[in-house]
Amino acid sequence: MKKLFFYLFYFFLINNLFSQQFIGIANLGFNLSQVDGDEIYGFRKFGVNVGPSVMYSFGQKKQWQLILETTFSQKGSYQKYPNTYIDTMKLPYYNLRLNYVEIPLIFLYNDNDIISFGIGLSYSRLTKVKEIEYGKVNKYNTMRGPYDADDLDVLVELRFRLYQKLYFNIRYSYSIDKIRTREFDNGINTWTRNQYNNVLTFRLLWYFNQNIESKKK
Repeated sequence: MKKLFFYLFYFFLINNLFSQQFIGIANLGFNLSQVDGDEIYGFRKFGVNVGPSVMYSFGQKKQWQLILETTFSQKGSYQKYPNTYIDTMKLPYYNLRLNYVEIPLIFLYNDNDIISFGIGLSYSRLTKVKEIEYGKVNKYNTMRGPYDADDLDVLVELRFRLYQKLYFNIRYSYSIDKIRTREFDNGINTWTRNQYNNVLTFRLLWYFNQNIESKKK
């Protein structure tokens, strides 16, 4: 299913490349993320979100937009524990870094090239995992480790023009399926939880070949 989703993206792009006008976009920003189900709360993990995208506008007034991206996206979780958890032999924090190559497909409604909002799906491929827990460093194999190599997210987003071809983008995304199942043990009880990526993204966007027309009311 995920491979079919990937192929449909590029079928759309190739099928229309020579018959329609596309706009190239450069995306540069950051993620604030957490992993739901890891017993840590808050969007405390900072990561890079960068990559190119292409936009196709359609409709009588070009009010609809379809955007395909290829993005390097860093997600994960971070928590600094209180002093009561400090052990002289261990570092008092949890730090999880998940690096993905991400391919979002977004469907937007465009209001006069000033503000756009919409929804989409995003397929991600895990490229690197690094987990530090109480000083222990775990570098898992992305294919055979505890974290799924594939992640499919649903997303909603808003983008608005700051000046000329420069836009600002806010996005929220959440995993449709679990990225890991983990068992916890506090010395008294054990329990199991499924984990999901939960991400806020903030980016600057530059629309390379967009035609900016002055419009009078």
